[in-house]
Amino acid sequence: MAEDQAFVTLATNDNYARGAMVLGKSLRNHKTTRKLVVMIGPHVSDPCKGVLLKIFDEVLLVDVLDSGDAAHLALMKRPDLGVTFTKLHCWTLTHYSKCVFMDADTLVVQNIDELFDREELSAAPDPGWPDCFNSGVFVFRPSNETYSKLLQYCAEHGSFD
Repeated sequence: MAEDQAFVTLATNDNYARGAMVLGKSLRNHKTTRKLVVMIGPHVSDPCKGVLLKIFDEVLLVDVLDSGDAAHLALMKRPDLGVTFTKLHCWTLTHYSKCVFMDADTLVVQNIDELFDREELSAAPDPGWPDCFNSGVFVFRPSNETYSKLLQYCAEHGSFD
């Protein structure tokens, strides 16, 4: 087992926690050899946290970050994406050499451990507007330096999407 690599997901509330449960079980069912980590926000209930603790190797409480970009999020009719910045906490998982982040609404249908062979930052292109990469699944190397730079960039520039 690659002890220094992990699949990482995020659950900011119970709805996303249920999705994370399914994602975690799908990774286990397809025999991943990597650790499973879920970052949770303070609004995840104790019963959901208890189930997550049975599926994931690590359950970490994180602060919810918000882009504060209500105008653009309303334009896209996706106000829920404001907490997407909370994903940035994944770069603080420096006890891992490489990770694959997956949104809690993703599902694994076969073993995908080969994603760890890719370099940072690997992600699929997003086919629609705003025409950049899809942040639902990406490969990254945890780094406090990268985390600080991302937070600084977000504070200065916000998010266009």
